[in-house]
Amino acid sequence: MPELPEVETVRRTLKNLILNKKIINIDIRYQNIIEYPNVEEFKQKIINQTFNDIKRKGKWLMFELDDYYLLSHLRMEGKYNLKNKDIPYDKHEHVIFTLNDCETLRYKDTRKFGKMHLIKKDEIYDRKPLNELGMEPFEVDSLFVKEKYKNKKLPIKTVLLDQSIITGIGNIYADEILFLSNINPLKKANELTKKEIDSIIENTKITLEKAILKGGTTIRSYESSEGVHGKFQQELLVHNNEGKECSICSNKIIKIKVGGRGTYYCPNCQK
Repeated sequence: MPELPEVETVRRTLKNLILNKKIINIDIRYQNIIEYPNVEEFKQKIINQTFNDIKRKGKWLMFELDDYYLLSHLRMEGKYNLKNKDIPYDKHEHVIFTLNDCETLRYKDTRKFGKMHLIKKDEIYDRKPLNELGMEPFEVDSLFVKEKYKNKKLPIKTVLLDQSIITGIGNIYADEILFLSNINPLKKANELTKKEIDSIIENTKITLEKAILKGGTTIRSYESSEGVHGKFQQELLVHNNEGKECSICSNKIIKIKVGGRGTYYCPNCQK
């Protein structure tokens, strides 16, 4: 699933392609992608809106239009491509925005898990989904995290994935952050020391910033818009490395389940 660095890569790519272009028509070929409002209202409101900016909150893309924000969550395999309107549709292109320059912005999603919301600008942070999200990883400090973790008896790996506390961290980067912080993924969040919390905060920022510079992580079928593939997967230290030697101590990386999620770690470095 695309996480913060991948979504940020999509944001930056699209920002160079669609700003100041107007939506003159929309074709919604799989209606379940539209979460809010209903499909007919969505169509009516979005036509003649212009793409003025693209922002991001956690894993959500925020397309700033004239009167609304179009929120888009890519889920497992969603991606955007810009194509001439005369190019035939792919069967997995489920939402097609026709623009005023004879091009189309196409949302492609093989698994059909992606979601879109169209929300008035002045309501964007007052209603779902953004009002359920926590702080951006680059904005948190130890006091905030300690307060949020103090009653959390769940494993830190599970708590790192809780989007209502810190938004944008997913399975891949949680493994990498905990490895760099020398913390066992099963350790309860409320048992972390201040030093360990500081280490998580620091390594979260370092890991995500580095991944953004590399264009994110391309695993399985994920790619950014316009076929941009991330390169951070070449630098993953533990995730997806079951049975390989730890880069620090040469012990074998193991894989376990934490909260139902595949979790990779070094049992020697992360005791």
